Amino acid sequence: MIQTDILIIGAGPTGLFTVFEAGLLKLRCHLIDALPQPGGQCSEIYPKKPIYDIPAYPEILAGDLTKNLMEQIKQFEPGFTLGERADTIEKQDDGTFIVTTNKGTKHQAPVVAIAGGLGSFEPRKPPIPNIADFEDKGVEYMIKEPELYRDKDVVIAGGGDSALDWSIFLTDVAKSVTLIHRRNEFRGALDSVEKVQELKNLGKINLITPAEVKAVLGKEHVTGVVVEEKDKEPYIIDADHFIPLFGLAPKLGPIANWGLEIEKNAIKVNNALDYQTNVEGIYAIGDVNTYPGKLKLILCGFHEATLMCQSAYQRIHPDKKYVMKYTTVGGVDGFDGTRKEAPKAVVKAIQ
Repeated sequence: MIQTDILIIGAGPTGLFTVFEAGLLKLRCHLIDALPQPGGQCSEIYPKKPIYDIPAYPEILAGDLTKNLMEQIKQFEPGFTLGERADTIEKQDDGTFIVTTNKGTKHQAPVVAIAGGLGSFEPRKPPIPNIADFEDKGVEYMIKEPELYRDKDVVIAGGGDSALDWSIFLTDVAKSVTLIHRRNEFRGALDSVEKVQELKNLGKINLITPAEVKAVLGKEHVTGVVVEEKDKEPYIIDADHFIPLFGLAPKLGPIANWGLEIEKNAIKVNNALDYQTNVEGIYAIGDVNTYPGKLKLILCGFHEATLMCQSAYQRIHPDKKYVMKYTTVGGVDGFDGTRKEAPKAVVKAIQ
């Protein structure tokens, strides 16, 4: 059982910033996310796209925003359960909650903050009739452990950043890498497209366009795929792994069954006070919530997280009164023993 003060469901920007605001209040956080790394959409879907409306950053890449947030919260030592989806929640007699993931990992906390963005992200699966038979048997929809592909024949399908970046990365790991896309044009960062072109010219990536994978072959494990290339007869490519990277579809998922008030696939909250849901002790912040005047912006999620943490503190410590101090005055004390503070003025008399 993983125990913490605030259990955050969703490790996107809003969830990550919650760790910082909670840390200022001496509250520990643990985050659950279905994706294999923190950052949410910023890491998984558009890490190389610029964001222009983050205060003090005229322009910042989504991936760099995630990196900066991780650096900012490092001293508060958050825990992470990644690659697992929050499935069920049970309220205990003492008022705490137990949240169990789809892999059976249990977490207990007096406060649950749902910061799941647009919901849990589920992979968009290609319309291949037998693909489900090979899931976890050579078919993977996201790459969690690159070493799994060491000295293997890998076929990747897709035309975005993920397909390009993983094709590049795995050339140094896999025995062979084949990248298949239904168009000749790729929707990804220019430097990634140019790198794939370079690796293709060097014979390190087998690029097949325009083409699609129509079937997966094998018995207990993937042994190959059937490729249908334009103006050609279908043919077989040997493969140990087939990785279709067609993006992720957001779904509210199991959270929709937690007894929360839902409106248009979002969780209704009390925005007049603390972004609490209709269940006391469960909050929803960021894009996952809805209220009159709601704007789905990262900076709004940061604001909601700040107010939510104040309410969480009162729930956890009902007999204490928190006196807010500006970080410029009070500094920041990390759970790892570090301290950040402004230099103190030198007091000296003038003779």
